Amino acid sequence: DLVKILPKTAFWAGGPEVSYDAEKFLTEMPEMTGVMVGEGEKTFHDLLEFYIDGKDSLEEISGIAYRTGDKIIHNGWRELMDLSAIPFVYEHLEKFENRIIYYESSRGCPFSCSYCLSSIDKKLRFRDLELVKKELQFFLDHKVPQVKFVDRTFNCNHRHSMAIWRYIKEHDNGITNFHFEIAADILNEEEMDLLATFRPGLAQLEIGVQSTNIQTIHEIDRMMDFDMVTQKVQRVASAENIHQHLDLIAGLPYENLESFKKSFNDVYRLRPQQFQLGFLKVLKGSKMHEKAGEYGIVYHTRPMYEVLSTNWLTYDEVIYLKGIEEMVEVYYNSCQFRCTMLALEAEFDTPFAMYEALAEYYEENR
Repeated sequence: DLVKILPKTAFWAGGPEVSYDAEKFLTEMPEMTGVMVGEGEKTFHDLLEFYIDGKDSLEEISGIAYRTGDKIIHNGWRELMDLSAIPFVYEHLEKFENRIIYYESSRGCPFSCSYCLSSIDKKLRFRDLELVKKELQFFLDHKVPQVKFVDRTFNCNHRHSMAIWRYIKEHDNGITNFHFEIAADILNEEEMDLLATFRPGLAQLEIGVQSTNIQTIHEIDRMMDFDMVTQKVQRVASAENIHQHLDLIAGLPYENLESFKKSFNDVYRLRPQQFQLGFLKVLKGSKMHEKAGEYGIVYHTRPMYEVLSTNWLTYDEVIYLKGIEEMVEVYYNSCQFRCTMLALEAEFDTPFAMYEALAEYYEENR
């Protein structure tokens, strides 16, 4: 509708939502001028120069697909960028007041999890460490409450992770909290020894377990040794200074309801500070998207493309697990019922059975 009132305006889209089927998107959306394909920072800059300064032509800009008359031209994906060349966006910090600060010190992932887009380009890049330290110091100087690293597997490079963890420890302002998404099973002794010296509240770790079903882990091309995860999570927990968030994903191949119950109980018994139950998202461009038919995955047509059913999980069971997720959020992740839940657990054979009973009670008494 904007095109109707702004007929002379060019409309461009970008991001993974449209990058993997740009031509199809433009065919279905004749109102759109074009699509920025892949990484957009440099592409967007080039488009601004084209429209504002009259530089170059669309034919010379890589990383775009666009409409010219009745034709759709695809210039190919832009070459992957030097991460250190991307400008720091937080210099005017007042614009981000009361918001979580997201920060990227690496892009890409060395692993190949079939549900994730981060593993597709197979090229892991790091922002220059001296630049990272300078930017982290900016956050520390401004006493930002939380900086959330969006690096897909923060500790995949030992030198990089240790340098950043040492820096935030040595320059701790007593306020700022740093959030990292890590692979627990590859934590080494030096990293765990350093983490054990952190001020309580300085860092929190998010650890994606996703499933403890070995067949599922193998099928989604994930490298994860749950016994090793258990050892490392318990080791970190023993220092009592770092919050750990553990994640599961419902709807993965070969994970039926009974298997998911086991995964739930396995992870719950590690007693993380946050226990996050997620549901599979079938993302365009991912291997999971390619194999959705083989797995019988039915999912929402609109974003976030969340699973509705699979060959192993019915729609009713997905909805049932939504009820379990709600109970975990209310009674576990809220941290308001710790003593109550410990006492209540003694009345049930398993943690899942307890949340199952709570969910059934809620459903009957809404």
